[in-house]
Amino acid sequence: PPLSAHHKGRPDSGFDVLLAQAIADRMGRPLKIQWFESKLDEDSSPQLEANALLSDGRCSLIGGYALTTDSLVKPGVPTARLPDFAGATRDDRRRRVTLGVLAPSKPYLYSPMTVVLGPKARERKIADIGDLAGLRLAIESGSLGDAILMTFDKGRLIDNISHLVPGRDDLLGALNRGDYDATLIDLARYDAHRAAHPDTAIAASGYYYPIGANRGYVGLGSDPDLIEAVNKALSDLAAEGRIAELGKQAGLTYLPPREPAILGDVWTKIIAR
Repeated sequence: PPLSAHHKGRPDSGFDVLLAQAIADRMGRPLKIQWFESKLDEDSSPQLEANALLSDGRCSLIGGYALTTDSLVKPGVPTARLPDFAGATRDDRRRRVTLGVLAPSKPYLYSPMTVVLGPKARERKIADIGDLAGLRLAIESGSLGDAILMTFDKGRLIDNISHLVPGRDDLLGALNRGDYDATLIDLARYDAHRAAHPDTAIAASGYYYPIGANRGYVGLGSDPDLIEAVNKALSDLAAEGRIAELGKQAGLTYLPPREPAILGDVWTKIIAR
């Protein structure tokens, strides 16, 4: 959440769920969601997992897909394993799927990194990463935020950075307790924390790191008519202001897509800055 949430015995929710239903309604087609889960480890590849689900016919589109050149390249391997998905059998977990080529829709959401401030630094004005100097910074090891902070201005912030372990340490909980003053995370993640903890002491800085990715749908290149129909529905919904409305309904800080539609080599851009 707020992008998507699936809990047994409760209705599916989130921005991507609402948008998918709106697109299905525009196309006059039923919506069926195939839920799946990616593991946070070095061996997982979201791109190959998405491709495997599509190539196996488990779904026709995958939403919330980060549109980058790296995520859309032709797979370097011919097959891949399926991720854990609702309804998977033991055989599904063992077999490999022959991969196709991914094709993106037009983007519908801009997903930036943002600086979030702890209770002792709530009033700090942040207009650039350099404004974090002197603050106690926390970041998850190996994350995009880690790369940005560690390489900023030839390592100027390094002495102020504490690294936490993703999935084990509670980054936003530690920030809320006042253990640290600031972090750099995906904007939607802050929205999720704010929704789950309405009385949180952490605050959004309003600063967005200038390198961010658009999100859209991805399907198979072998079905261009589907991508074209989705693009038409997205254009109509955006023109009516419906996508922004759905974002607000889901508790998402909605930002419209930005150019370039597909982000190039993000690591080179970050290091160059």
